[in-house]
Amino acid sequence: MPELARRIASRLRHFLGDRRRARRVAAKLPVNVGLTTARAGSNGSRRPASLQGHTLDVSATGLALVLPAIRIGEHYLTGEDRRLRLKLDLPDKPIEIQVAPVRYESLDAHESERGYLVGVRITDSEPTRAPSGSALPKKSYLTPSTT
Repeated sequence: MPELARRIASRLRHFLGDRRRARRVAAKLPVNVGLTTARAGSNGSRRPASLQGHTLDVSATGLALVLPAIRIGEHYLTGEDRRLRLKLDLPDKPIEIQVAPVRYESLDAHESERGYLVGVRITDSEPTRAPSGSALPKKSYLTPSTT
């Protein structure tokens, strides 16, 4: 049932307008998304669990991610009060930021991609990479988005 509610909300957003405040730019960049806590591996070592995906678009306050799954192990990425660490592979240097998921929806079979669209809000970033308050530098690989 929650999936149906998310689809309905997505359709309403499309027809009634968008409440986003920050300007978004299209950017397909590789990301590694993980839980902020490490879990024990099979040999007893602590290793972070993660998923590989990519961005769909970015803004100064958040990102839209395309991920192959909505869970890492038994943990939902969009659980209540969940915080995630996100490694964003920028062309000049990778950065790590902390994000909070705000929404997700399953990508339909007719979409060009499979998996889940996950919207995240930036909660903390590497201070050396965000002098102007934004975790994402302005670069030529970011192009304006009409979405």
